Amino acid sequence: MRARELGAAPVTPAMGATLRMLAAACGARTVIEIGTGAGVSGLWLLEGMTADGVLTSIDIEAEFIEAARYALREAGIPSSRARLINGRALDVMPRMRAAGYDMVVIDADIRQLPSYLSHARRVVRPGGVIAVCHSLLDDRVSDPARREEATVTMRHCITEMSDDPELVTATLTCGDGITVAITCS
Repeated sequence: MRARELGAAPVTPAMGATLRMLAAACGARTVIEIGTGAGVSGLWLLEGMTADGVLTSIDIEAEFIEAARYALREAGIPSSRARLINGRALDVMPRMRAAGYDMVVIDADIRQLPSYLSHARRVVRPGGVIAVCHSLLDDRVSDPARREEATVTMRHCITEMSDDPELVTATLTCGDGITVAITCS
């Protein structure tokens, strides 16, 4: 409810459960989330991460960071398990350690998706997971007649991820879609 009030599209329970499962499946101890929203996806991720895991979540909107901080506190998550960074992901990501993260979740400005994916490839470890939330865009991506900028960008990024021999990629239809890639090297 808080997410919608802020204008942040929260992940659905199905997408949240998928993120939790992916974090658990890769034994995620370190996760970067680009796009904090109100903290809904962060709570799901922390549930699937190892008990000592740390979530780093980046958002340009200070109001979203504060809402996420409140949600984490309300859920009883120790502050040592979540690092919330108020800033532009494209400014923050270059400072993140290469191959230092188990998982990167992208739920942010689609226009920047190609750059986010480039940074995600650099920071995720071999065998790590990259997840792009809301990747079906209300079923617009599968309709070739839809030519809006966001739709074309998402379609292009999904195709590039699928065609990349260094990634094993699938688009899952839960919620508004989530495209998941496992890095091979």
